[in-house]
Amino acid sequence: MRERTPFPRGLISHLPNLKLLLTTGERNASFDLDACAACGISVTGTPLHPPGVSATASSTLPDGTPSPDSTTEHCVSMMLALARGLARDDRVVKTGAGWQTGWATCMAGKTVAMLGLGRIGTAVARIMRVAFGMTVIAWSPNLTQERADEQAAAAGLATRDAHNVPTFCVVSREELFQRADIMSVHMVLSDRSRGLVTAAELSMMKSTAFLVNTSRGPLVVEDDLFDALEKGTIAGAALDVFDVEPLPHASRWRTTAWGEDGRADVLLAPHMGYVDKDTFEAWYSMQADNVERWLAGQELHTQLRK
Repeated sequence: MRERTPFPRGLISHLPNLKLLLTTGERNASFDLDACAACGISVTGTPLHPPGVSATASSTLPDGTPSPDSTTEHCVSMMLALARGLARDDRVVKTGAGWQTGWATCMAGKTVAMLGLGRIGTAVARIMRVAFGMTVIAWSPNLTQERADEQAAAAGLATRDAHNVPTFCVVSREELFQRADIMSVHMVLSDRSRGLVTAAELSMMKSTAFLVNTSRGPLVVEDDLFDALEKGTIAGAALDVFDVEPLPHASRWRTTAWGEDGRADVLLAPHMGYVDKDTFEAWYSMQADNVERWLAGQELHTQLRK
C-alpha cells in the first residue's frame, strides 16, 4: 500500500522469482524502479482518482469546477473538528467529565496558510476561501504568484479581489508561519522536503494557531511538533500522518492528556485521508485486472517507470 512497504535494490536483488509488483496510486517513492527495470520486474499502479468513483479530481461540481476528493474532504473535516474542539467535547460528554470545557474557534475571516499549493492544497484553499471567507496565503520552494493565480483560476475563482489582492497570495516562508491561523501541510515527501517544518518555524506561529497535516508525517520534525504541543506554544494540531505508521502502541501521541495542564489540543486520525470505500474498491478491481493481464501476457495498465 503506497509507500509503506519499500522495495529497495538490496531487497530486489534477493528476489529472483519476482516478476510483477503492484501498488496503488501513480507513484511510489519507496520502490527502486531502476532496479526493477534491470531485473525485468513490471511495476504497476492505479490512477490516483479512478474513473467512475463519485468524487474525483476529474469530476466536476455543477459550476464546472473540480470536485474535492477524499483527502480534501478529510483535511477540511479535521480543520473544522480541531477548531470546534469536537474530539475534546465528545470525550467530555461521553465520560461525564464536564460541560462546555473549552472554546471553539471560528474560522470565518481568518487566515489559512497553505504549505504547498498543488492539487489537494488548491482544493482545500478553495473550500476555505469560498465557504468561510478565509484569507489564503501560500508558499512552497518553487511557487510563484503567477502559478498561484493559475491554480485559483483552475479552481473557478477570480485571481484578484476588488482591491487587486491575489485570491491565493504567495508570501515568504517566514510570513506564512507568522500569519497563519491554520497551517495546512500539502507537500510531496522527498529528501528536500523532509523535516521542512522545525522548531524554528513552529516558534514563528501565533499561540492561537493550528497545524493540520494530512500529507506525510516526516514533512514536520515530529519531536519539535510534539514539544510545541506539550508546551502549548501553538493552540493545537490535527494529524492524519506520522513518522511511523501504523502508530506504535506505545507511541507518546497516544494519550488523552492533550488539552490539559497547558498542553495544546491534538486530534489524531489513522491516515484516513484517502481511505474511502469507492476508491479502494476501484483500486482493487484495477489491480486484479492487471494480474489477469500479466498472466495472459497482455499490456498492463498504469505502469510505473522512472
